[in-house]
Amino acid sequence: EVQLQAYGGGLVQAGGSLRLSCAASEFHFEDYVIGWFRQAPGKEREGVSCISSSGSSIYYADSVKGRFTISSDNAKSTVYLQMNSLKPEDTAVYYCVVAGGSAWSCPWPDFRRGSLVVRSYWGQGTQVTVSS
Repeated sequence: EVQLQAYGGGLVQAGGSLRLSCAASEFHFEDYVIGWFRQAPGKEREGVSCISSSGSSIYYADSVKGRFTISSDNAKSTVYLQMNSLKPEDTAVYYCVVAGGSAWSCPWPDFRRGSLVVRSYWGQGTQVTVSS
């Protein structure tokens, strides 16, 4: 069973930085798209960022563009999200998500809306809280 473990969240002041990490285990697709969703209290889940396994496709939501940077280490099946210039509106639970197979692109259909697709998985999230 695919397992995704996200960590690195915490409490930070506005303007600060955090680095999230996510390690995928028991995931055996050669081609995949891996990324991050987030969900703030009382709000819909949204897609934040994703990267293809080749690294050729990267997506950022408009709200984080220029502040967040996604990267991956395929050898470790790990994805990172460097979050700089954090704002209170970035407060949310951040979930790592992965979709396996060459059929999926970054972003996949409805990724922006935080929707999963066939052969996609997500794990327990990590809380990010940004104080003003």
